[in-house]
Amino acid sequence: MKVTTKGQVTIPQNVRETLGITPQTDIQFVEDNGKFYIIKSDAPETKGKINKFRGIATAKMTTDEILSLTRNA
Repeated sequence: MKVTTKGQVTIPQNVRETLGITPQTDIQFVEDNGKFYIIKSDAPETKGKINKFRGIATAKMTTDEILSLTRNA
């Protein structure tokens, strides 16, 4: 894993899934005896009816297919 010039890294998908990290999730880096751990923050969930579902879709459809379904309803 490489760090970008902005200090960013990509959290691997299996780690995100295990920790329940989705877009807009607040995380913290915690140091313990020279080792760092990623934990989900205890910050309150994002408010809003749509935001709580962000990043959990499992439909295997393209955007065009989804739009077609909603436009023909």
